Amino acid sequence: MCWCWARFSWVPPVADTSAGFPADGALRPLLIGFGRALGGALIFSMPMLMTMEMWQLGFTVDRWRILILLVLSVPLLVFLSRYSGFETTRHLSEDVRDAMIALGIGLVSSSAVLALLAILKPGMPMSEIVGKIALQTVPAALGALLGRSQLGRDARVGEQEETYGGELLVMAVGALFLGLNVAPTEEMLLISLKMSAMHCLLLVPVSMLIMHAFVYAAAFKGGTEIGPETAWWSAFVRFTVVGYVVALAVSAYVLWTFGRFDGLELAKALRIVVVLAFPAAVGAAAARLIL
Repeated sequence: MCWCWARFSWVPPVADTSAGFPADGALRPLLIGFGRALGGALIFSMPMLMTMEMWQLGFTVDRWRILILLVLSVPLLVFLSRYSGFETTRHLSEDVRDAMIALGIGLVSSSAVLALLAILKPGMPMSEIVGKIALQTVPAALGALLGRSQLGRDARVGEQEETYGGELLVMAVGALFLGLNVAPTEEMLLISLKMSAMHCLLLVPVSMLIMHAFVYAAAFKGGTEIGPETAWWSAFVRFTVVGYVVALAVSAYVLWTFGRFDGLELAKALRIVVVLAFPAAVGAAAARLIL
């Protein structure tokens, strides 16, 4: 009789969260977040995963340059976690955790896709395998963190305290994303060789005009720093000019990482920086609309 009572009065146990395991109610959003992160990693890194120059650079680029890229990506990912990460974070440790998770997702997704496409093969030197995966990990990690704002319906609009320095970092993220997409290609060098000095001089103001249009569109959409009453020259100097300088700096760094300056004269190096800064500037200016 006691056995029957115990059997029919049994109540399912409540999930124990004291040991660090999420309850059922918290597990589903966690899995959804990981799914979005994986989707973002694939969407943002797919162009580079299927670019021949990136496969070659993974073998030829100096390993210390790749290491610097990975190290510098960590604080950028930490900032991006606070701005638009997997979840709302309150402490630096949570942002660091999300940045490490994003790097892990980027590493796993890049390795899986490269192996599936037969870019990584048995018998390949370990240094080549590590180089190819490492170069792809950074853009995939950026995509993993951006997956929440891009693929989720619960993007954290207005939760971040926006600062001028934060806006510049957002621009740097956008410039880095588009810069990484096109910097490895031979077309950047070919275009710079075809262009005359006059073409380069015209490309600079055109890039800034496109940036300024995006800056105003982003500002009016967000309604934060720039309003209709703000003088055009103030927004132009604070965001467009400074943002273009950020795009130039990111372009120069990415080209240096990929060894595109090796053996080039100063004039040719400056020309290719201006060429890459064109898409990088668009990415920098559009970053606020995207993020």
